[in-house]
Amino acid sequence: MLIGSYSGILSPKRRTAIPKRFLDELGKKVIIAKWYEGCLVIVGTDAWEALLDRLSGRIGLITGPVRDTERFILGSAYELIPDRQGRVVIPTRLVAYAALTQEIVFIGLGERVEIWGLEKWAEREKFVAAHAAEFIEKLAQKNDKR
Repeated sequence: MLIGSYSGILSPKRRTAIPKRFLDELGKKVIIAKWYEGCLVIVGTDAWEALLDRLSGRIGLITGPVRDTERFILGSAYELIPDRQGRVVIPTRLVAYAALTQEIVFIGLGERVEIWGLEKWAEREKFVAAHAAEFIEKLAQKNDKR
C-alpha cells in the first residue's frame, strides 16, 4: 500500500526521483497524468485500469461525464519507465498544469501517488485539516442513506 508523504526535487530539466518506497510497489513502469485539485497522479500499470473503472463507473454507456473524465485523465497520461535511481522526466505540459517548481511533495494514497508543488500542497493540506470534520460527517451521512 502506498502511504506517507515524501519531499522531492524537480530539476530544471523536469527530472525527479520517485521515492524508492513508492517505486518498489508501483513497479518498473508507471503512468503519470493530470489529477484533481491541480496535482498529478502516478499509478503502476497494474492499478491503472482499476483506477479508471472507479472514476468513470464503467457502466457501459459513455456518457458526457465519462467522456470528460477520460479526456481529462487519459488525454494527459504518459507512460514512464524510471531509470535505475528511480528518476523520471515529467512532461512539460504536466509540470505546467500542476505549477510544479523545484520543491515537490509525493503523497501515497493507497493505490496511487499524488505529486504536488510544495506551496500548493501546504495550502491544500491546511484546507483539508480545517475541514476534516465536515468531510467525515458528509461521508457518514452518505453511508447512512445506503
